[in-house]
Amino acid sequence: MIDPDLVSLTITLKLAAVTTLILFMVGTPLAWWLARTRHIAGFLVEPLVALPIVLPPTVLGFYFLILFSPNSGFGKAWTSMTGSTLAFTFEGLVIGSVIYSLPFYVQPLQIAFSGVRQELLDAAATMGAGPMDRFVNIVVPICRSGFVVASTLAFAHTVGEFGIVLMIGGNISGETRVLSIALFDHVETLQYARAHLMAAGLLIFSFTLLLIVYTLNRRQAGQFSRSDSGS
Repeated sequence: MIDPDLVSLTITLKLAAVTTLILFMVGTPLAWWLARTRHIAGFLVEPLVALPIVLPPTVLGFYFLILFSPNSGFGKAWTSMTGSTLAFTFEGLVIGSVIYSLPFYVQPLQIAFSGVRQELLDAAATMGAGPMDRFVNIVVPICRSGFVVASTLAFAHTVGEFGIVLMIGGNISGETRVLSIALFDHVETLQYARAHLMAAGLLIFSFTLLLIVYTLNRRQAGQFSRSDSGS
């Protein structure tokens, strides 16, 4: 029989990977737009994106439960398309995780995008490079470490989620029981040996990822400072 904690680890890693992939596709253009726009809408969207940083996860979880309800327009449409509800499912966890981890992906990438010099893009445009060509061949290489930092933070933040996961996913073994919920269960049932092992693993994992993030941030800051001094 497979250890339930290994199943929880698999679900957690799968959730973090899917969430990070979706954030890459959705958060990248959003971060680029926020970094370049001067429209008043940007001043409204930016705090909206950052809202999950300060908003209690249980508040988000509560409103997600209402949104996922078959009585809501969104929940009713989802049920008619799939035949099942979103609450207490892995798909529901993905939606909640994408929103809750959105600022942890968008903000580092937005900062990296802000450091791209407009004259480089203008020069490429005069040579016939289109918007996508300029983004892929100029912006992405310059902001490579920004992508790594954003993806790392989003992945790590999803792994550590608890409140919103418990609210919208519950504690269904093999479906929504992630590592943070499993750790809570072990403490609640006084299984401290398992709790220590799991907590230590998450602690080492989190520290390692943060070490990578800070190393990349220092390296990127050094690159920008050398570039500024060279100009």
